[in-house]
Amino acid sequence: MGDGATRVRTTLPALMYHSVSAVDGPLRDLAVPPERLAEQLGTLTAAGYRLTGLTEALDRRLAGSTEKLVAVTFDDGYRDFLTVALPALRAAGAGATLYASVGHLGGHAGWLGRWAPDFGPMLTWAQLAEVAAGGVEIGNHSLIHHPLDVLPPARLREEVYRSRAELEQRLQARVRSFAYPHGYHGRRVREVVEAAGHDNATEVGRRLHAPGRWQFAVPRFQPTPDHSGADLLALVEGRGPRLTPQLKRLAQPGWRLVRRAARRAGRTLT
Repeated sequence: MGDGATRVRTTLPALMYHSVSAVDGPLRDLAVPPERLAEQLGTLTAAGYRLTGLTEALDRRLAGSTEKLVAVTFDDGYRDFLTVALPALRAAGAGATLYASVGHLGGHAGWLGRWAPDFGPMLTWAQLAEVAAGGVEIGNHSLIHHPLDVLPPARLREEVYRSRAELEQRLQARVRSFAYPHGYHGRRVREVVEAAGHDNATEVGRRLHAPGRWQFAVPRFQPTPDHSGADLLALVEGRGPRLTPQLKRLAQPGWRLVRRAARRAGRTLT
């Protein structure tokens, strides 16, 4: 088995989608049109990948599976997940994890500011239950979509614990996975997420996850409207660029200090 094939079977690529729609402007990359999503999923399945939710993929790897796996995740909980993404997933024979921003369900993505209307409404609780009944894993994306690493301890705990409790109570299902809002986390945040009862958590990362590593900072690639199916396949197989993500990771501690100071001044930077 060559080096490329070995890497495919000993790592876990994870994908991070948001809205399944077409959006213009500075947040364009957070929305992938339906036809592009279908192309991306179809290319991966044609290449022999099994597409699952994140927890299922991690469980399979921990059990020793060497099959070609890709974890598919969606953040926030836009209503187009039910109307557009779910049919596309079913057509591709794919599973997924949907991370719900609990405090925004039934409303809009307020953290997006003036661009929130471009992404349409969020799922209601009833619609989220319909998604869960369709076999999609529901994960926790906190209560309000704040960067958690700059919150005081009591607020951090409420964001993580209360959102998980509400999801489990309303859906009557265990919530095992967490996604850090805006991708930001640190040791303190990870410890609270784990203590709350989650089994795993995801960041952005833009690199492959190495099974056996701690499961509370699982990195994900973000497909964009400009990624063809072939482009996404290259990322999944470890053939994408790596320099920028490494530089961003090195810059995170300093940027956290800036964001914490901004929060004390009454502003939230992401």
